[in-house]
Amino acid sequence: MPSENTKSLMADLALRGNKGLEYAKLSISNVNMDYPKLREALKHYIANWHDFTHAGLFSLACEAAGGNPDDSVPIQASIAMVAAAFDLHDDIIDQSETKNNQPTVYGKYGQELTLLLGNAFLMQGFTLLVKSAAEIAPNKIQKTIDILKTNLFEVGNAHALELGLKGKVQAKPEQYLDFVKKKAASIEADMSLGAIFGGGTKEQIEALGQYGRILGILTTLREEFIDVFEAEELRQKVNIDRLPIPIIIAMQNSNTKKQIDEILAKPKMTKKDAEKLVETVFETESVKKLKKEMEDFSTQAICLLYVLHGKVLLRNQLELWVSSMLEDL
Repeated sequence: MPSENTKSLMADLALRGNKGLEYAKLSISNVNMDYPKLREALKHYIANWHDFTHAGLFSLACEAAGGNPDDSVPIQASIAMVAAAFDLHDDIIDQSETKNNQPTVYGKYGQELTLLLGNAFLMQGFTLLVKSAAEIAPNKIQKTIDILKTNLFEVGNAHALELGLKGKVQAKPEQYLDFVKKKAASIEADMSLGAIFGGGTKEQIEALGQYGRILGILTTLREEFIDVFEAEELRQKVNIDRLPIPIIIAMQNSNTKKQIDEILAKPKMTKKDAEKLVETVFETESVKKLKKEMEDFSTQAICLLYVLHGKVLLRNQLELWVSSMLEDL
C-alpha cells in the first residue's frame, strides 16, 4: 500500500503530466492506420494509458530550472509516446499478457500488432519532438536529439542485458545493478530535457539529469523489491525465468538458495510460503547491503539539488521523491 507521501507525490505528478499525456493521445490518434485491428489495438492501449511519469517529471524539472512547463507540452507528449513505444516492445520481450488487471495489447492482440503499434508510437513521438522543438526552441534541437538518442540507446542496452541475464541466478549482483543503472537513463532524459526547455544553467541541467538517473535507479529497485511481495508479479517473473533482483542477490548464498528454490518449486505458493520467502530474502546480508546502497543513492540525489536556488518547495518535493523510494522496504 503506497504511503501518504507517495500518494501525494503521484497525485501531483499526474496533474503535471496530464496535459502532455492528453496531447500525446490526441497526436497518436490522428495517425492514419488503415488496418482496423491495429486501430482497435491503439484504442485499447489509449484506454489503459495512464503513464504520466515521463511528462510529469519533465514538467517538474522544467519548473525547477525556472521555466513554464505549459510552454513545452508537445515536447512532453513526444517523450510520452517514445516511452509508450518502449513499453509496448517490452511487453513482447517479457510476454506480459496483463497489467493492472487489464490485458495488454500483447495479451489481447498478439506480438505482431504490438510490434507495429510500438513502431507507430516511436515514429510519431520522434516526428513530434523534432517539429515541436523547431517551433519552440530551434537552438535546442540538436542537444535534445543527442540527449534522447544517447539515453534511449542506453535503455535498449539495458533490456539486452536483461535478456542475457534470464535464468542466470548465479550471475554477479554487479551485472544486475549495471542493467538497473542503464534502464534509469530514460528518467535522466526526462529530467535533462525538462531542465533544457526550462532554460536551466549548464550546472542545473547536469544536476537534474544526474538526479533523474538516481531516481530511475531507485524506482526500478523499489519495483524489484515490491515484486517479492506481489504474488502475481512474482509468478510472472518465475514463468519468464527472470526473478526479482533481491531474490537473485539473496540466492548468491547457497543455503539461502536452497530455501528459496524449495518455495519457488511448489505448484502453488501459500500465504505462509510467501511470508517465509520475504523473510528469507530480506534477512540476507547481501539484500541488506543493497538497501544501504539505495539509501546512499538517495543521499547523493538530495545533495545534487543545491543548484535549485530559491526553489524551496520544488526542492523539497524532489527530496521527497527519492526518500519515498525507500519507504516500507
